[in-house]
Amino acid sequence: MILSPLWLPATLLAGMVQSWRTAIQQRLRATLSVNAAGLVRYLYGFPVALLLLGGYTLFSGATLPALSLPFWGYAVTGGICQIIGTNLLIMAFGYRNFVVGTAYSKTEAVQGALLSAWLLHEALTPLIWAGIGCGVIGVVILSTGGRRLGPAALLREITQPAALCGLGAGFGFALTSIFIRSATRTLATPDLLLRALVTLAATMVAQALLQGAYVALREPAQLRAVARSWRTSGQVGLLAAIGSAGWFTGFATAPVALVRTVGQVEVLFTLLFGRFYLKEALGRSELAGLLLVAVGVVLAVAGA
Repeated sequence: MILSPLWLPATLLAGMVQSWRTAIQQRLRATLSVNAAGLVRYLYGFPVALLLLGGYTLFSGATLPALSLPFWGYAVTGGICQIIGTNLLIMAFGYRNFVVGTAYSKTEAVQGALLSAWLLHEALTPLIWAGIGCGVIGVVILSTGGRRLGPAALLREITQPAALCGLGAGFGFALTSIFIRSATRTLATPDLLLRALVTLAATMVAQALLQGAYVALREPAQLRAVARSWRTSGQVGLLAAIGSAGWFTGFATAPVALVRTVGQVEVLFTLLFGRFYLKEALGRSELAGLLLVAVGVVLAVAGA
């Protein structure tokens, strides 16, 4: 398949920045509720998204495309799916550690592949499917700690709260990919990066309004806590906007499944952040799972 050269560096950047942002965001759970911890991603992130869009149009001379009703439908729906996925991921961290919570959410690669094949009719090469398979096996090893589990034990493992939240987060992120790619396709401009940045800005503004309104109505005291945490929350917002810019650029320039599979490099950065930033111990099983995820990424890139 012929792809824009933008997709690979954008996806790698997104994976690195997202793991950094998630590690900082997890620390906010000590002082913020699940919804408030999710809100900081959009509330502090949308000004950065607007600056990225404004800077790009200023220096490139690009003209903003018209935003149709279908565009807003896809963008807002994708934004809602991302809010749900983010909240479920934060909840997963409350049951298990940072690495395990992220590992379960990385099933988004295979979920996204199946959804994009069904809804977007995206055809994938055998090597990409092999890469997805390796990545999923690596994720299972990471999530189970390398234990040899029989069918009954494995069923119990994937139905415990952290797994369900992580799997739900992966589904939310997979749906986000589908809707965001659909939103970028409605924009009448050949500039793929402009499509991504316009969709990013519109989506993050909608997310800040939607989740901000929810927190204001249901947890008004949390708004003051969000404001007091501006130093840490500002970092989360900055990284969220940059990471989402990478993801959205990937979705605008390559098949969803390919972007999500290569995006599993986030697990590598997650392990590093979990070990050195959050001081979580790593074992041989994590390294084995990581190796399989890395092989999956290489296979997916080779099959592109």
